[in-house]
Amino acid sequence: MGFDAVTGCRWARAGGGILLYEAGQEDSGLANAGAAARAMDPSVLMTNPAGISRLPGNQLSVGGQLIVGRVDFDSDSATTTGGGGGNALVPTPGPSLFLSHRLDERATIGLGLYGNFGLGLDYDNDWAGRYVVQETSIVAASLQPTFAYRLTPALSVGIGPRLVYGNFRTESAVDNNIAGASGYADGQMEYEDDDTAWGWNLGALYELDDFTRFGIAYTSKVDLDFDDRPDFRGLNNPVLENAVQQLAVDRLGLGLRIPETVTASVFHQISDEWAVMGSLGWQNWSEFGDVAVELDAAPGSASAKADRHYQDTWHISLGAQRQIHHDLRWNLGIAYDSAAVKSADRTLDNPMNEAWRFATGINYAWAADWDLTLNYTLVYLGDMDVDQTQGLSGKRVSGTYDDAYLHVLGGGVRWRF
Repeated sequence: MGFDAVTGCRWARAGGGILLYEAGQEDSGLANAGAAARAMDPSVLMTNPAGISRLPGNQLSVGGQLIVGRVDFDSDSATTTGGGGGNALVPTPGPSLFLSHRLDERATIGLGLYGNFGLGLDYDNDWAGRYVVQETSIVAASLQPTFAYRLTPALSVGIGPRLVYGNFRTESAVDNNIAGASGYADGQMEYEDDDTAWGWNLGALYELDDFTRFGIAYTSKVDLDFDDRPDFRGLNNPVLENAVQQLAVDRLGLGLRIPETVTASVFHQISDEWAVMGSLGWQNWSEFGDVAVELDAAPGSASAKADRHYQDTWHISLGAQRQIHHDLRWNLGIAYDSAAVKSADRTLDNPMNEAWRFATGINYAWAADWDLTLNYTLVYLGDMDVDQTQGLSGKRVSGTYDDAYLHVLGGGVRWRF
């Protein structure tokens, strides 16, 4: 935290992103159901490193996804200035690559390059919450070498050290009309930095028989530390300009903790035609961190409060697969994730809510050693109310994100060689 005692410039730091289950792999069409137990392609190293122990020979999977949708804020009469922000969701692409290599009957190694954390928002420049946020994005990409070992014919374990690169950027308007001033256009504040950090993926896979298997996986927290100077432009009010001079010189340190997770999954092959699966998961969002930069200014007072009250979340998913033809498989899944914030604590820089996932996809074997996957997921966030007031300036933004949703379109190819 930091503040200037002359005008009371407050820096509030918290923020967000979203942890995605989709990375273009076949599991995306199952809404994460069975993700730690299905273990049918190299992408399983992302969800359970032990799973690559089931894969014969060498396999390469290349995929990606595109996130589009609607996150549109509608302000109400309690808002003090400005209007809605338009559809703030930025279309977000994400590629992935997974590789596995069987060393011998017990040991398998793998490598994954993927991004499953982050999202971007870009509001209209004159919207009601412009003094809180106009643009913000958090992006994280992971490089994960993996080793899996079959302890017994039924039990495998795996480990994957994960190198994570993260980038955080935010931009907001600065109100020049403080301390009795009027008639000034808005200034701008921008902050951007990146960092790398290590984490771990651990997992175990137990194969009860040829038809049923259980998996449990843990991903550790990853601490990304951003440390840079904010950039100010267009500060035309001399009182405000003098107040932020020191803030523009000092480095502003922010911390983001990608949450640790635990996932337990089951997979059961009912017949040659049908299989069913499910997952239960926990995510430690209560230690997410402080990632946002907000300049709040008013003469004569100062505040440094930035607690956004994140809470842990729970996940449940159910899915089914049908082998329609010997070379065509259909996937279907539904999932629910609880909200990482209570409605009263929701903020404009990270409008999170409970989420329902409805997913489907196909896998087509178009050659002996090649198959193609196509997936679609609807992530429905519903209505999200926000009532956020800056403590010093008194600016209030109140309204609702009506019927927010994401479309995740993905797919990829797998080569067995």
